[in-house]
Amino acid sequence: MTLPNCPNCNSEYTYEDGLMLVCPACAHEWSREEEQNDADELVVRDANGNQLTDGDTVTVIKDLKVKGSSQALKQGTKVKNIRLVEGDHNIDCKIDGFGAMQLKSEFVKKI
Repeated sequence: MTLPNCPNCNSEYTYEDGLMLVCPACAHEWSREEEQNDADELVVRDANGNQLTDGDTVTVIKDLKVKGSSQALKQGTKVKNIRLVEGDHNIDCKIDGFGAMQLKSEFVKKI
């Protein structure tokens, strides 16, 4: 049986200590349950708590300032074919008149 590499530093020298897995290189400890949960799909929810998926169409729920532009993204703007990504701004999309940008899921609602 092979043990997984460390999720922190990618070291291959992990070992088991009871129920935990330990990395001797960076001293990171984790359980197999955490490893299985991390492998699960990314869950992103809109302002109303609905789960979003890749390819959904959403609507902006408030006016948003766009960095580097004098225009604002107006409330009610439809955003089609979104893509979910990791991070603070977890929606990647293209908006007509603005181009490619990232949005926070808390400022959109699913149509």
